[in-house]
Amino acid sequence: MHLQRNKAFFIIILLALFKAGFAQDADDITGTWLTAEKDGRVEIYKSGDRYFGKLIWGKKVYEADGRTLKKDTKNPNEQLRKRTILNIVLLKDFTYEEGEWTGGKIYDPRTGKTYSSIIKLQDGSLVLRGYVGISAFGKSTVWERVNN
Repeated sequence: MHLQRNKAFFIIILLALFKAGFAQDADDITGTWLTAEKDGRVEIYKSGDRYFGKLIWGKKVYEADGRTLKKDTKNPNEQLRKRTILNIVLLKDFTYEEGEWTGGKIYDPRTGKTYSSIIKLQDGSLVLRGYVGISAFGKSTVWERVNN
């Protein structure tokens, strides 16, 4: 009986150490990420206690002339339609709690729509889930970290 208790205690300690060794830090999502379509790079940064992400490179950020930056023409806010797509903030107001970043919004400049979102780190990739209403009816995308 005494040996079984010691074994159980040992296993609990090992599991706690294992979990602590792989615990995420809130800042683990900061850095540069390549979008699922591989047509954009988003820099995720922290401001105060919240996380944001801006588009810092994209294959389709220029007009046909190759010099003029495309504008955010699909934005529902008419005043924002004159801003350029490059450096636009796509991820806003995420906070970290219990292994995920929640409470934020993700903006899609291709459609002009904004979605509620949850972000998780999974096997070194960033899993973003955008949704309207409840998360179960959303869509997920996976971004890969860019090594600078």
